Amino acid sequence: MLAVIRAGFALLTVAAIVIQMQTNIGQGRFDPTRFFAFFTIQSNVFGALVFLALAARWRSRPSATMEILRGASVAYLTVTFIVVIWLLSGADLQVAIPWVDFVLHKLFPVVVVLDWLVDPPSIHLTMRHALIWLAFPLIWSVATLVRGALDGWYPYPFLDPANGGYGSVAFYVLAIFVGFLVIAAIAVGLGNVMRDRGQPVEPAA
Repeated sequence: MLAVIRAGFALLTVAAIVIQMQTNIGQGRFDPTRFFAFFTIQSNVFGALVFLALAARWRSRPSATMEILRGASVAYLTVTFIVVIWLLSGADLQVAIPWVDFVLHKLFPVVVVLDWLVDPPSIHLTMRHALIWLAFPLIWSVATLVRGALDGWYPYPFLDPANGGYGSVAFYVLAIFVGFLVIAAIAVGLGNVMRDRGQPVEPAA
């Protein structure tokens, strides 16, 4: 049943992204180099792939690597949920269809977190894993700022130095990374607590 639920939500998320792409193409505003540059899209694709991989291997226990990837998806999608509500209300995120916006920014992130609690990781996670999870958003931030400096396009208003200067950009980036670290630490802690309640401890890779 859990595999079916994971596959269902993963396919719903992929369908939402594809339908939004088709809509943008029909409106003549689809640029794949921009559409897929949004952290929202990347984090949802990542989470959907993790869910599909788990569903496909439902007969076997997830490997340590897969559990670590699950934790990463929890951190990324939780940040997506919080940032959209906190900083991006009303911003043009190239996700204009209301139900698509709901699935990508609210529903799927919540489902991923609930999945983490209902079926906690079978390995013991540490803060080292939380720090590893920060590598992707760090690379994404650097690449996004470099790209913006070259062509003037930024996926989110708070990353655009035209909105308050580089000091403002630095403030938001630092605040979000602190938030990332806190959320990752919470994901590690909750995963370990829920695992200890019902599953044997296994060493992480």
